[in-house]
Amino acid sequence: MRLYIVAGKQTDSVTHGFLPAAAALGLDVTLLTDREWPAETLRCDVTDFRSIVTAVTRAGEPAAIFSNSDHLQTPAALAAEFFGLPAKDWRATLRAKNKALMRRALGGVYAVELWPGEEPPGDAPYPLVVKPREGVASEDVFLVGDPDELKARCAEIWARRPEALVAEEYLPGALHTLETLNGQVLGGFRTTLLPPPHFVEERLDWTAPPCAGEVLAALRTLGVGLGACHTEYVVHEGRARVVEVNYRIIGDHCDFLLGELLGVPIFELVLRAHLGEPVPPVPAATGHAAVDSVIADRPGTLASAPERQEHAAHGVRLAYWPVRAPGDLIEPTRTNRDYLGMIRAIGPDAAAVDAAIRAFRERNTWEIVP
Repeated sequence: MRLYIVAGKQTDSVTHGFLPAAAALGLDVTLLTDREWPAETLRCDVTDFRSIVTAVTRAGEPAAIFSNSDHLQTPAALAAEFFGLPAKDWRATLRAKNKALMRRALGGVYAVELWPGEEPPGDAPYPLVVKPREGVASEDVFLVGDPDELKARCAEIWARRPEALVAEEYLPGALHTLETLNGQVLGGFRTTLLPPPHFVEERLDWTAPPCAGEVLAALRTLGVGLGACHTEYVVHEGRARVVEVNYRIIGDHCDFLLGELLGVPIFELVLRAHLGEPVPPVPAATGHAAVDSVIADRPGTLASAPERQEHAAHGVRLAYWPVRAPGDLIEPTRTNRDYLGMIRAIGPDAAAVDAAIRAFRERNTWEIVP
């Protein structure tokens, strides 16, 4: 059976997660992409489902067409539907990716779509959060307090990327994630952000997801069903409101942590879902887990940083995977692109995990020189 993976840029999730999982399932893999990969690929315009359909038709009968890219969910879904394969509802993938469509579908939150050059609303319930309508990684996401600040931020963003923005009501509360697979709740994380006006994710801690029923209802409204979904939401005064829906597995190495914590081959389960196989009940996690991000705080060249490593001590399994390597030029963007490396740890409780992460940071240095 042949699996077609539709991919953009190279990611650890595909390279170290889904490709090994496909091999473990005995699948032949064809990687469809328009980028450079350190693997054999078949080139096509992966943003266009017609190009994907043409490439698959020429290459051979598909058992599944799958993508883990935020940007490519809709063309991959349409291509899978064309061949009669298990497919995400392309309307759901479009609603999840397009934040203006998501807000219209869910309602309950003030949001306005702004095109380049449009005047910002003056009567909005400030503060607002302005963000690219189809952005990722907290890029160009800002908290603004009044119409003048919104106008300035919009002009600043449009100078870099002349595309549609969404200005939406700021949602106070504790930020959480809900991780699901074929609608089954796997668990969630409590997210710690750096201080506004930016929204950089600093750390995620495993926790029972509060108000999960409300979030599941929102996902059903959007049409989310098949496959993995990573949803971000806030809980304030006992009420959950969705911030963002990423219709794929959680990233930034939390996917690896998720599989290890739950004790299941999580990447294989996702692929099995796209092959049309039922997903078995996933056992509840025991213990605690966290992903701690090492974030660049100044520009320069990364002179030294720890290598990739994994070890266990005092009941805690800790792994460090670098994102940037010595010699890389660092230009802080105040987004998730500023990560130098990711520390993930699993242990019996929060205190043990915190101690292991703290000890790792004390033993290592990330030196950025001018």
